[in-house]
Amino acid sequence: MAGGKIQKKRHGAGAAGGGGGARLQGGIPFEKSKGQHILRNPALVDSIVAKAGLKPTDTVLEIGPGTGNLTKRLLEAGVKAVVAVELDPRMVLELNRRFQGHPLSSRLKVIQGDVLKCDLPYFDICVANIPYQISSPLTFKLLSHRPIFRCAVIMFQREFAMRLVAQPGDSLYCRLSVNVQLLSRVSHLLKVGRNNFRPPPKVDSSVVRIEPRKPLPPVSFKEWDGLVRICFNRKNKTLGSLFKQKRVLELLEKNYKTMQSLQLAQDAEMGEEKMSADDVALLANMVEDLSMEIGDEKEDEMEMDDADMAGDGAASFKEKIMGILQQGDFAEKRGSKLSQVDFLYLLSLFNKAGIHFS
Repeated sequence: MAGGKIQKKRHGAGAAGGGGGARLQGGIPFEKSKGQHILRNPALVDSIVAKAGLKPTDTVLEIGPGTGNLTKRLLEAGVKAVVAVELDPRMVLELNRRFQGHPLSSRLKVIQGDVLKCDLPYFDICVANIPYQISSPLTFKLLSHRPIFRCAVIMFQREFAMRLVAQPGDSLYCRLSVNVQLLSRVSHLLKVGRNNFRPPPKVDSSVVRIEPRKPLPPVSFKEWDGLVRICFNRKNKTLGSLFKQKRVLELLEKNYKTMQSLQLAQDAEMGEEKMSADDVALLANMVEDLSMEIGDEKEDEMEMDDADMAGDGAASFKEKIMGILQQGDFAEKRGSKLSQVDFLYLLSLFNKAGIHFS
């Protein structure tokens, strides 16, 4: 069974997932600091595997297999191979013990290591119950993986999952939502209560399906991230106000002058071939300040009026920026309300005018 025991329990209280349930059956304690919350509900494990849409030819990547409950169901689903990446050597030992002599053990490969640091092998689909503290960097590492995989079905902390699927106007819509949805189609599959785990985490969870876009949008991701950072700096302020901030204008003017001097105002190399792992990895470093995203409580930045401008050139550049926003009817709009299409259009207007964000 997916929730079955690896060994016969030695301590009656330790196997039920109750007060003493924070231990493996061999007496090894789970380490919450490593995000070790093991799925204990066989029906839930079966549901996750069913929603993954596995094929007999699939190589499945599992991250954080723990004691192997999900691993067992993946192997029994008839896939070609399961590659399990596990950081904790104790869990690796338990996996090897559990599947030693198993009829399907030849299809299982266990890699001990940090999934964020190791090179991932080829895989068609990722199915995982991950440590929640690596959610953001892992999501973008997967999306930067080549060749592009078919989909990932992953258990996340519920609030993180809701940010992934949030739409313009939703309270949780943020930079994470915009960046992940640029690179993939994201859908919510299951809400999972905390009591489905041993030991129970402090929060509820959700299972999300992520399907990388093919082809990728014809956009430089460094440019994209630069624009989105500004628009979500204070996501409920108008873009007209955000782009009047002194530091924003100074940055864009510096970029503008640099691009002009290099005669690169128009980039003829836009397209998927411009995307690199390093380019997308840039997005993985955007670990969010949740209080900023939700509460929008950052101190106001100084806006520049004409009296603040050092000469006619600076005033003229500000007028140029405001003109671009007005051209696309963006001056009174807010980042929290903009769709993927809106951001792509706004970026194209800036780029056509020689304004760049990287």
